[in-house]
Amino acid sequence: VQLQASGGGLVQAGGSLRLSCAASGRTFSVLNVGWFRQAPGKEREFVASITWSGSSTDYANSVKDRFTVSREDVKNTMYLQMNSLKPEDTAVYYCSGDYRRSIGPTSSPQFWGQGTLVTVSS
Repeated sequence: VQLQASGGGLVQAGGSLRLSCAASGRTFSVLNVGWFRQAPGKEREFVASITWSGSSTDYANSVKDRFTVSREDVKNTMYLQMNSLKPEDTAVYYCSGDYRRSIGPTSSPQFWGQGTLVTVSS
């Protein structure tokens, strides 16, 4: 499956952005998907995920109550709604997918999309 992330950009602290991850090539409706991010000089970290059924979501503590992950299978797309953005949210955001199991902080997903840059100014 191919994953294509989009929606990044420059936003002021306190603002909002919505990232999208479009899938193609294989069945999206049974794909567990998630978001990771990598800030300059730091390791890639887990952000959020949603299971193939949409019945379960998971979030990093740093984004809980600010970010919301969702999926729209008819459009083969996953979203990340990011509210109350902080400068420390600045990073390249990557979408990922895995047919084997749900995605979490220690996962090594089968598939990765290219990143989309989010910059939050103070």
